[in-house]
Amino acid sequence: MTDEHAAGKPTGKSPAKIKIVLVDDHIKIHRAISVAIEFWDDLELVGQASNGEEAIQLCADYQPDIVLMDVIMPGMDGIEATRAITQQFPQIKVLALSSFQDEDSVRAMMEAGAVGYLIKSSSIDDLAQTIRTAHGGTAVFSSEVTQVLLRSTTPSGPRHDYGLTPRETEVLKLMVEGLNNRQIAEALVVSQSTAKFHVSSILSKLQVESRIEAVALAVEQNLVT
Repeated sequence: MTDEHAAGKPTGKSPAKIKIVLVDDHIKIHRAISVAIEFWDDLELVGQASNGEEAIQLCADYQPDIVLMDVIMPGMDGIEATRAITQQFPQIKVLALSSFQDEDSVRAMMEAGAVGYLIKSSSIDDLAQTIRTAHGGTAVFSSEVTQVLLRSTTPSGPRHDYGLTPRETEVLKLMVEGLNNRQIAEALVVSQSTAKFHVSSILSKLQVESRIEAVALAVEQNLVT
Protein backbone atom coordinates (compact mmCIF):
# COMPACT_ATOMS: atom_id res chain seq x y z
CA MET A 1 0.00 0.00 0.00
CA THR A 2 1.36 3.42 -0.89
CA ASP A 3 1.76 6.20 1.64
CA GLU A 4 -1.08 8.05 -0.03
CA HIS A 5 -3.48 5.14 0.47
CA ALA A 6 -2.22 4.59 3.98
CA ALA A 7 -2.92 8.20 4.86
CA GLY A 8 -6.49 7.84 3.66
CA LYS A 9 -6.18 10.52 1.00
CA PRO A 10 -8.77 10.50 -1.79
CA THR A 11 -7.44 9.07 -5.02
CA GLY A 12 -10.37 9.89 -7.32
CA LYS A 13 -10.00 12.67 -9.88
CA SER A 14 -11.91 15.91 -9.43
CA PRO A 15 -14.50 16.73 -12.09
CA ALA A 16 -12.98 18.17 -15.25
CA LYS A 17 -13.43 21.90 -15.72
CA ILE A 18 -15.35 23.27 -18.68
CA LYS A 19 -12.66 24.65 -21.01
CA ILE A 20 -13.55 27.97 -22.64
CA VAL A 21 -12.12 30.07 -25.47
CA LEU A 22 -13.20 33.71 -25.61
CA VAL A 23 -13.31 35.53 -28.96
CA ASP A 24 -13.89 39.29 -28.97
CA ASP A 25 -12.13 42.34 -30.39
CA HIS A 26 -12.70 44.51 -27.30
CA ILE A 27 -10.14 44.32 -24.49
CA LYS A 28 -12.70 45.41 -21.89
CA ILE A 29 -14.84 42.36 -22.68
CA HIS A 30 -11.80 40.10 -22.29
CA ARG A 31 -11.01 41.60 -18.90
CA ALA A 32 -14.59 41.43 -17.64
CA ILE A 33 -15.24 37.84 -18.74
CA SER A 34 -11.82 36.67 -17.55
CA VAL A 35 -12.60 37.92 -14.06
CA ALA A 36 -16.08 36.41 -14.17
CA ILE A 37 -14.85 32.97 -15.23
CA GLU A 38 -12.15 32.95 -12.54
CA PHE A 39 -14.92 33.28 -9.98
CA TRP A 40 -16.24 29.79 -10.79
CA ASP A 41 -14.27 26.65 -9.90
CA ASP A 42 -15.82 24.55 -12.69
CA LEU A 43 -14.92 26.96 -15.52
CA GLU A 44 -11.51 27.56 -17.08
CA LEU A 45 -10.52 30.12 -19.71
CA VAL A 46 -7.87 28.38 -21.82
CA GLY A 47 -7.50 30.86 -24.68
CA GLN A 48 -8.45 34.31 -25.91
CA ALA A 49 -8.71 35.59 -29.49
CA SER A 50 -9.66 38.85 -31.18
CA ASN A 51 -10.90 37.51 -34.51
CA GLY A 52 -12.23 34.43 -36.25
CA GLU A 53 -8.92 33.19 -37.63
CA GLU A 54 -7.34 33.20 -34.17
CA ALA A 55 -10.40 31.45 -32.76
CA ILE A 56 -10.08 28.54 -35.19
CA GLN A 57 -6.39 28.13 -34.35
CA LEU A 58 -7.12 28.16 -30.60
CA CYS A 59 -9.77 25.49 -31.10
CA ALA A 60 -7.19 23.32 -32.85
CA ASP A 61 -4.61 23.96 -30.12
CA TYR A 62 -6.76 23.62 -26.99
CA GLN A 63 -9.87 21.65 -28.03
CA PRO A 64 -12.15 23.69 -25.72
CA ASP A 65 -15.63 22.64 -24.69
CA ILE A 66 -17.18 26.07 -25.27
CA VAL A 67 -16.33 29.05 -27.47
CA LEU A 68 -17.79 32.43 -26.51
CA MET A 69 -17.95 34.08 -29.93
CA ASP A 70 -18.47 37.76 -30.63
CA VAL A 71 -20.58 38.31 -33.75
CA ILE A 72 -19.15 41.53 -35.21
CA MET A 73 -15.34 41.51 -35.58
CA PRO A 74 -12.81 42.74 -38.15
CA GLY A 75 -11.52 40.15 -40.60
CA MET A 76 -13.34 36.87 -40.18
CA ASP A 77 -16.51 37.65 -38.22
CA GLY A 78 -18.21 35.45 -35.66
CA ILE A 79 -20.72 33.98 -38.09
CA GLU A 80 -18.06 32.72 -40.51
CA ALA A 81 -15.84 31.52 -37.66
CA THR A 82 -18.73 29.68 -36.02
CA ARG A 83 -19.54 27.91 -39.26
CA ALA A 84 -15.90 26.84 -39.66
CA ILE A 85 -15.54 25.67 -36.05
CA THR A 86 -18.75 23.63 -36.03
CA GLN A 87 -17.65 21.95 -39.26
CA GLN A 88 -14.06 21.26 -38.23
CA PHE A 89 -14.66 20.58 -34.53
CA PRO A 90 -18.26 19.33 -34.15
CA GLN A 91 -17.69 18.46 -30.49
CA ILE A 92 -17.05 22.12 -29.64
CA LYS A 93 -20.13 24.19 -28.77
CA VAL A 94 -20.26 27.85 -29.79
CA LEU A 95 -22.17 30.46 -27.80
CA ALA A 96 -22.75 33.77 -29.58
CA LEU A 97 -21.73 36.74 -27.46
CA SER A 98 -23.03 40.10 -28.64
CA SER A 99 -24.17 43.56 -27.67
CA PHE A 100 -26.81 43.42 -30.38
CA GLN A 101 -30.20 41.77 -30.43
CA ASP A 102 -31.13 42.11 -34.10
CA GLU A 103 -32.96 39.27 -35.77
CA ASP A 104 -30.51 38.85 -38.66
CA SER A 105 -27.45 38.26 -36.49
CA VAL A 106 -29.32 35.92 -34.17
CA ARG A 107 -30.60 33.82 -37.04
CA ALA A 108 -27.25 33.88 -38.85
CA MET A 109 -25.43 32.56 -35.78
CA MET A 110 -28.05 29.85 -35.27
CA GLU A 111 -27.75 28.78 -38.90
CA ALA A 112 -23.95 28.74 -38.58
CA GLY A 113 -24.23 26.28 -35.72
CA ALA A 114 -24.25 28.31 -32.51
CA VAL A 115 -26.06 26.53 -29.67
CA GLY A 116 -26.99 29.69 -27.82
CA TYR A 117 -26.94 33.46 -27.89
CA LEU A 118 -25.89 35.55 -24.90
CA ILE A 119 -26.07 39.33 -24.51
CA LYS A 120 -22.88 40.93 -23.18
CA SER A 121 -24.84 42.83 -20.54
CA SER A 122 -25.93 39.53 -18.93
CA SER A 123 -25.00 39.00 -15.28
CA ILE A 124 -22.06 36.87 -14.15
CA ASP A 125 -24.48 34.23 -12.89
CA ASP A 126 -26.30 34.14 -16.24
CA LEU A 127 -22.99 33.81 -18.08
CA ALA A 128 -21.89 30.85 -15.98
CA GLN A 129 -25.26 29.11 -16.13
CA THR A 130 -25.51 29.59 -19.89
CA ILE A 131 -22.06 28.03 -20.35
CA ARG A 132 -23.00 25.07 -18.15
CA THR A 133 -26.33 24.57 -19.90
CA ALA A 134 -24.76 24.66 -23.36
CA HIS A 135 -22.02 22.27 -22.22
CA GLY A 136 -24.75 19.91 -21.05
CA GLY A 137 -26.17 19.76 -24.55
CA THR A 138 -29.11 22.16 -24.30
CA ALA A 139 -29.58 25.09 -26.65
CA VAL A 140 -29.98 28.25 -24.63
CA PHE A 141 -30.86 31.84 -25.44
CA SER A 142 -31.15 34.86 -23.19
CA SER A 143 -34.67 36.11 -22.59
CA GLU A 144 -33.81 39.27 -24.55
CA VAL A 145 -32.86 37.25 -27.62
CA THR A 146 -35.95 35.06 -27.36
CA GLN A 147 -38.14 38.15 -27.31
CA VAL A 148 -36.39 39.54 -30.39
CA LEU A 149 -37.09 36.34 -32.30
CA LEU A 150 -40.69 36.21 -31.20
CA ARG A 151 -41.33 39.89 -31.98
CA SER A 152 -39.78 39.56 -35.42
CA THR A 153 -41.96 36.61 -36.42
CA THR A 154 -45.02 37.30 -38.53
CA PRO A 155 -47.21 34.59 -40.03
CA SER A 156 -46.78 34.24 -43.80
CA GLY A 157 -49.76 32.11 -44.65
CA PRO A 158 -51.48 29.20 -42.92
CA ARG A 159 -49.47 27.56 -40.16
CA HIS A 160 -48.25 24.06 -40.97
CA ASP A 161 -49.82 21.35 -38.82
CA TYR A 162 -47.11 19.18 -37.33
CA GLY A 163 -49.58 17.21 -35.24
CA LEU A 164 -48.36 18.56 -31.91
CA THR A 165 -50.63 17.89 -28.95
CA PRO A 166 -51.60 20.79 -26.67
CA ARG A 167 -49.10 19.54 -24.10
CA GLU A 168 -46.33 19.31 -26.70
CA THR A 169 -47.11 22.84 -27.85
CA GLU A 170 -46.80 23.95 -24.23
CA VAL A 171 -43.44 22.16 -23.92
CA LEU A 172 -42.25 23.70 -27.19
CA LYS A 173 -43.10 27.16 -25.89
CA LEU A 174 -40.94 26.51 -22.83
CA MET A 175 -38.13 25.28 -25.09
CA VAL A 176 -38.31 28.54 -27.04
CA GLU A 177 -38.02 30.38 -23.72
CA GLY A 178 -34.74 28.54 -23.12
CA LEU A 179 -35.79 26.05 -20.45
CA ASN A 180 -34.00 22.70 -20.19
CA ASN A 181 -35.72 19.38 -19.42
CA ARG A 182 -35.43 19.79 -15.65
CA GLN A 183 -36.88 23.29 -15.76
CA ILE A 184 -39.68 22.18 -18.09
CA ALA A 185 -40.52 19.36 -15.69
CA GLU A 186 -40.66 21.80 -12.78
CA ALA A 187 -42.79 24.29 -14.72
CA LEU A 188 -45.33 21.63 -15.73
CA VAL A 189 -45.11 19.68 -12.46
CA VAL A 190 -44.18 16.43 -14.20
CA SER A 191 -41.20 14.09 -13.96
CA GLN A 192 -38.02 14.88 -15.84
CA SER A 193 -38.41 11.66 -17.83
CA THR A 194 -41.87 12.80 -18.93
CA ALA A 195 -40.47 16.15 -20.04
CA LYS A 196 -37.72 14.36 -21.94
CA PHE A 197 -40.33 12.15 -23.63
CA HIS A 198 -42.31 15.20 -24.77
CA VAL A 199 -39.16 16.88 -26.12
CA SER A 200 -38.21 13.73 -28.06
CA SER A 201 -41.72 13.51 -29.50
CA ILE A 202 -41.57 17.17 -30.55
CA LEU A 203 -38.24 16.67 -32.33
CA SER A 204 -39.68 13.66 -34.15
CA LYS A 205 -42.85 15.45 -35.26
CA LEU A 206 -40.96 18.55 -36.39
CA GLN A 207 -38.48 16.28 -38.18
CA VAL A 208 -35.44 17.94 -36.62
CA GLU A 209 -32.47 16.47 -34.78
CA SER A 210 -31.75 19.07 -32.11
CA ARG A 211 -33.45 21.46 -29.72
CA ILE A 212 -31.95 24.46 -31.46
CA GLU A 213 -33.49 23.36 -34.77
CA ALA A 214 -36.83 22.90 -33.03
CA VAL A 215 -36.64 26.38 -31.52
CA ALA A 216 -35.70 27.92 -34.86
CA LEU A 217 -38.57 26.14 -36.63
CA ALA A 218 -41.04 27.08 -33.90
CA VAL A 219 -40.12 30.73 -34.28
CA GLU A 220 -40.06 30.70 -38.09
CA GLN A 221 -43.38 28.87 -38.38
CA ASN A 222 -45.03 30.77 -35.52
CA LEU A 223 -45.82 27.50 -33.75
CA VAL A 224 -46.01 29.15 -30.34
CA THR A 225 -47.36 32.47 -29.16
